[in-house]
Amino acid sequence: MALVAQEIPKVGLVMESARLVRWLKQVGDSITQGEPLLELETEKTVLTIEATASGRLVQLLLEADQEARVGDRIAWIESEAANNSDTLAQDQQSARETSHTARVRSSPIARRLTAEHGLDLARIAGTGPRGRVQLDDVRRAVAAQSAQRASLSTAPGAQPLSSMRRAIARAMTLSNATVPQFSVTRAVDWTALQVARSEIGASLPAGLPKLSVNDFLLQAVANALLRCPGMNATFYGNPELSEARIVQASGAHIGLVVALEDGLLVPVLHGVEKLGLAELARRRSECVERALTNGLKREELEGATISISNLGARGPDRFTALVNPPQSAILAVGRQRDCVVARSDAIHVRPMSELCLAVDHRVADGRLASDFLARLVEFLEGGEWRT
Repeated sequence: MALVAQEIPKVGLVMESARLVRWLKQVGDSITQGEPLLELETEKTVLTIEATASGRLVQLLLEADQEARVGDRIAWIESEAANNSDTLAQDQQSARETSHTARVRSSPIARRLTAEHGLDLARIAGTGPRGRVQLDDVRRAVAAQSAQRASLSTAPGAQPLSSMRRAIARAMTLSNATVPQFSVTRAVDWTALQVARSEIGASLPAGLPKLSVNDFLLQAVANALLRCPGMNATFYGNPELSEARIVQASGAHIGLVVALEDGLLVPVLHGVEKLGLAELARRRSECVERALTNGLKREELEGATISISNLGARGPDRFTALVNPPQSAILAVGRQRDCVVARSDAIHVRPMSELCLAVDHRVADGRLASDFLARLVEFLEGGEWRT
């Protein structure tokens, strides 16, 4: 028998901490790896977290409404399946934590107060012997932090960031600062799709969700990803180091941007290349509903290589979205509007939109991005839809 730590997992690129909503198991309960164990509230949504090992739950280290940081241990599981490598990993982790504490000389009470207020111990000037951080040092840092927050909160028109707005700010700042992005644009004629939407929608069994333009976009993007597999990838690591890599996806996993009252979420539909329009409509409808009601599962927020942002009929004619790392691209869909176009030496009025594809230049170049967008438009204007 060995003890296995249950830790706070990292969900998404910018998650730093989470709040425990409730435990789904209690001390003494038998649990199975992959079984729902607890509910966490992140800056984006409430997630169900699964057990990392099978065995018996022997200790809970976090109570409801308490916060913990990514990687923090929150429970211990007594497991017969745990092997020596598990125990070794625990020992190595403990050694790293002891090493970190040794580098910053501080008293136990100073460390505890620092953690409670979310301060970085290494940034606090210690006045004790050999630079040791003491309780009064932390109190002064807490007071300075409070004064700074107070001055910001009383500024004219100042509003504190919501948890979701803070998460969006982190993600988009990271995207803009670290991802070299370029964009390519094409116009799309919706005439054929409108006919297909009407005909296919009328043939579907009663009770299914109504087909939306997003369902057709999801299937078209999946088709383009299969034809341009170089776009179906994510970038990881520092390009200056040998660890940097491009990871190809095994299927078409596509994010769909959902607007909320105070921000947005990007639930992910997995394996879109296998789905017909009817099943896509059902999954898309359920996924959007869970996004609106904070009911998304952890796996529904991860794994996408590309996202779709469609602002609908009230949106702009054209806009550029920011890539959501580690995804390789995001498709921004302008509103449909009647436009005068030339077709076969004649003038026509057609429902048109501008599609703008923003791309991570570390994953793809202009030619590949242009090929992908061309295949996407070709499919939207005359593809054979899977129902």
